[in-house]
Amino acid sequence: MRQGNRQGRSRFVLLGILAPAVIWLVLFLILPYFNLFSFSFWQNDVFTVRHEFNLLNYAKFFTESQTGAAPYLVLLDTLKLACWVTVCTLLLSFPLAYFIRFKVTRYKQALYMLVIIPLWVSYIMRAYSWKIILGTNGILNSFLLWLGIVDTPVSFFLYSDVSVIIGMTHIYTPFVLMPVYTALEQIPQNLIEASNDLGGNRLRTFLHVVFPLALPGIITGGTYAFVLSMGDFLAPSLLGGPTSSTKIANIVQQQFGTSNNWPYGAAIGIVILVLVLGLLEVTGRLERHFSKLESTSPRTLR
Repeated sequence: MRQGNRQGRSRFVLLGILAPAVIWLVLFLILPYFNLFSFSFWQNDVFTVRHEFNLLNYAKFFTESQTGAAPYLVLLDTLKLACWVTVCTLLLSFPLAYFIRFKVTRYKQALYMLVIIPLWVSYIMRAYSWKIILGTNGILNSFLLWLGIVDTPVSFFLYSDVSVIIGMTHIYTPFVLMPVYTALEQIPQNLIEASNDLGGNRLRTFLHVVFPLALPGIITGGTYAFVLSMGDFLAPSLLGGPTSSTKIANIVQQQFGTSNNWPYGAAIGIVILVLVLGLLEVTGRLERHFSKLESTSPRTLR
């Protein structure tokens, strides 16, 4: 009888702990997404929204636009930009995380915090700082003119895909470095020592021990960079020119803002959501697959 009462109390306590989180998820995640999904099947009128089920918004997404490129082409361009940002952030983050993990002996945490500190600075301030650096009269052009490398300011540094990639890479590198460094930090030192004892040089140890065990963190960091850059609309607006400022997130922002076409914006948002969920499923499977290497790696070294 007492054991039954204890189980009932423990279930009640567990329910009390989980209830606030469940209510929060339902109110601020599930219901908003359900509302967005239902909006995507309605039709925008002159001053109102007609609550009539149709697929016109999704059909409009995959058809040519009279004022510019079709939204699905903008989505493909955004995916290409996100891939570039992901590659650049990984190329910066992994060597830096590797250096902090294996080469730095003193002040390791201080150096790690220096990399994370930019997250404390305002996003807009970081984006505007690149306008000051890359502008026609900016720091970079002034330096090149002073060295005599160029005779006139270089204009393609700013208001192009290059400037957007540079700005996003700077903004999202800390998000990538954190999971990569965590994955490297969790590699047991005895595995590296075992590889050395078995005759493996630094390159073989890196390729067969360090890199495979760091792959879950690399995949996680790359996913962060890809998803965040794909949904970013501020950096393209501030750093992109007439041909680079319109990305898929900017179209969604315009539909909910200036155009006031919420059903069409909701349809584009649902397309992006499905794409992101598919990406998360693929990267999640890859991460779980490579995480198994941590348990099999000792056998491989024998």
